[in-house]
Amino acid sequence: MKPTVGSSRLSAPGAVTGAYGGSVTVSCRYSPRFKDNTKYWCRGPVYELCTIVTKTSWGQPNDRTSIVDDKESEVFTVTVTSLQESDKDMYWCVISRPGRNVYAGVRLHLSHAATTVTTTHINSLPTLEQDQIGWWMILRWIVFISMLCCLALAHIAERRIKAAREMQLQQQLDRKSLNNYEIMSSDATVTDL
Repeated sequence: MKPTVGSSRLSAPGAVTGAYGGSVTVSCRYSPRFKDNTKYWCRGPVYELCTIVTKTSWGQPNDRTSIVDDKESEVFTVTVTSLQESDKDMYWCVISRPGRNVYAGVRLHLSHAATTVTTTHINSLPTLEQDQIGWWMILRWIVFISMLCCLALAHIAERRIKAAREMQLQQQLDRKSLNNYEIMSSDATVTDL
């Protein structure tokens, strides 16, 4: 099976097809640096909202789904048995890691064939979704940081305006005091004469 979807760190078939009542196996190949990370298989139209079906740290199959991590071959394999209509969905091969997990999408199709069929289709949609979601996350942080900068600049501008007004008021008071002193001095001179 040729990996078609994912990144250089994780790849999986873009789509697989299995027969009703049969089973399907999905191989998710990963980079050597992820040998010791937990791997899992989750289900949902968008990775960020998917529900975990099974993971390597659970150690036993989950109902009709099992996951096996072959660390020597750097591939984890997910097998779903007794396929039903309700199994058709988007699934995700996922490697758990600090920060952002690594994932690749796999669409599960079902057929009425008598035997189990596992096929690979070139399907770049999950990769596009992953890239788009990544860009949206970056854009969200850029907007957030920009808003913080605007808030800080507004605060600095407000402080400078307030300081300038206070300085201007002080200068006006100093001028009035000087004028009053000059008037008092000139009155005292006139009275002395």
